[in-house]
Amino acid sequence: MKFNAGEFDIAVIGAGHAGIEAALACARLGCNTAIFTINMDAVGNCPCNPSIGGTAKGHLVREIDALGGEMGKAADECFLQMRMLNRGKGPAVHSLRAQIDRRAYSTRMKHTLELQKNLEVHQAEITELEKTDDNKWLITTRLEAQYTAKAVILATGTYLGGRIYVGDVSYESGPDGMFPSKYLPDSLEKMGMRLRRFKTGTPARVLKSSIDFSELEEQCGDEPVVPFSYDTEHPGENKVKCHVSWTNENTKQIILDNIHRSPMYSGKIEGIGPRYCPSIEDKIVRFSDKKRHQLFIEPCGLDTEEMYLQGMSSSLPEDVQLKFYHSIKGLEKCIVMRPAYAIEYFCADPIQMNSTLEFRDLPGLYGAGQFNGSSGYEEAAAQGLVAGINAALKIQNKEPMILDRASSYIGTLIDDLVTKGCNDPYRMMTSRSEYRLVLRQDNADVRLTPTGRAVGLVTDERWESFNKKQELMKAEFERIKNTVISPSDKLNEILTANNTTTVSTGIRLQDLLKRPELNYEKLKDIDITRPDISPIIFEQVEIEIKYEGYIRRQYANIEQVRRLEKKLLPKELDYSTIEGLRLEAREKLNKVHPENIGQAGRISGVSPADISVLVIYLASLKNRPEGKTDDN
Repeated sequence: MKFNAGEFDIAVIGAGHAGIEAALACARLGCNTAIFTINMDAVGNCPCNPSIGGTAKGHLVREIDALGGEMGKAADECFLQMRMLNRGKGPAVHSLRAQIDRRAYSTRMKHTLELQKNLEVHQAEITELEKTDDNKWLITTRLEAQYTAKAVILATGTYLGGRIYVGDVSYESGPDGMFPSKYLPDSLEKMGMRLRRFKTGTPARVLKSSIDFSELEEQCGDEPVVPFSYDTEHPGENKVKCHVSWTNENTKQIILDNIHRSPMYSGKIEGIGPRYCPSIEDKIVRFSDKKRHQLFIEPCGLDTEEMYLQGMSSSLPEDVQLKFYHSIKGLEKCIVMRPAYAIEYFCADPIQMNSTLEFRDLPGLYGAGQFNGSSGYEEAAAQGLVAGINAALKIQNKEPMILDRASSYIGTLIDDLVTKGCNDPYRMMTSRSEYRLVLRQDNADVRLTPTGRAVGLVTDERWESFNKKQELMKAEFERIKNTVISPSDKLNEILTANNTTTVSTGIRLQDLLKRPELNYEKLKDIDITRPDISPIIFEQVEIEIKYEGYIRRQYANIEQVRRLEKKLLPKELDYSTIEGLRLEAREKLNKVHPENIGQAGRISGVSPADISVLVIYLASLKNRPEGKTDDN
């Protein structure tokens, strides 16, 4: 028998990376919040790679932290090894990556939820969701408990209609053998929500003692360790090493000989897989000219002997998996503790949502994470934070927080999803941002901490620390601008040693730092007024100085785009009535319902000529006498 179990301001369905950030944001902003998970032991689980960050993803973690989110802090507390990727490239693509202790991370996040004021954590499978007559949401569990909420955030990950595939074997399941969310998809579709099937996969876990590390390449962490969170002052040291191996021609042949047994190629899996994180069989088929593929052997934690094989996800039968894993150097005698599998699940078409991640036709209902068609823990957490903030702001009758493309990778991620949609699981990459020289990971706090403060998630202590750092940076900019280095043999020795032009007159320190061959470290012996401040400040100042011209041009482009984004489009506008728009543009615009001219211009199928028509149409609305419409 159904019974009334409680009433909340906001209910979050799912306690993975998206749900955690959403629930914490809502509760910290003063909303009475509940978060539901199918299994309490799955809170903050990392069912795929036990890592946080990576190329572009590290940017997202820094931005989450700058806004007042939790992921960066937890990763700093639970890391096993920390590395800065892409150091050989420009600063725009430098990205932090942490190998984490999977269980420690999950435990830490679960405890954070349990301790959070205004937040209740419940183990329950949600089976039904419906709108009540008083404009609230009624949430029903499998045990027939019913809760009401003013707003709901769907963060179901890969649980929604989850189905596991290993060769010919398939069965209903969530990740890691958990129960799936079996009944909720039908309830969502009854409301008119458009769902589709995506798939993702995970590699096998193997026993550490069965691996021969003697000939494998070691991969060490960076020293000193650079943390994710701006609050982390003493991150500690790296605790483990990772290793690298390669597939070979024998591996390739084993997979090709059995490709017909892969459910992806036999047609059993209908869901679309991630383009940028393919299974090993996809790599072998799609990149048939490559003789080998790299894999990384990484620990899952300090208190387990499980090792993760990054780059080797598969849905081939278990017997085939054993054969091709055993063909790889170092894994010849490996014992597979957990076989690889693919998982297929339901997700929503994100074009149904606006930039706050609220469904346009279902007010008070929000989506976040893999439910929105994205892939990755970091993408999920970023969306969860935005959805949580906006759900809280809405029920408090406050203005929403909308991050545009020029503000952040988070803004780029959400704009891509709600404007362009996704035909396969969306993964964040630096190449997706046209403003990546401005949107670096090192300056995430400069870009977003004021926004987090305005929303109410940045604490007094963090705000004070942020302002102090800004003052130190400002003082350092002034110092290098006004510090003149006199010509000397010592200076010219440094310049000659670094293959740059010597000087015969005084030169400003700022001009020396602009030279690509030089940096703070190389000039320290002649920089006698250098203050004792954090290396992070020197890094940010140096980047701003070296790339000053490029950054200035990018900010000019940003201002142009933001002018277009200030031209708001009516929410209920019927684009089929606007003369001059091409048929394709009318269809796409009516499907997406962009919020402004800038967003309209990013929709596939909308041309510059169509944008010109929209600009003229908006101007005509402004000039139209009050009360005058197209019908009178």
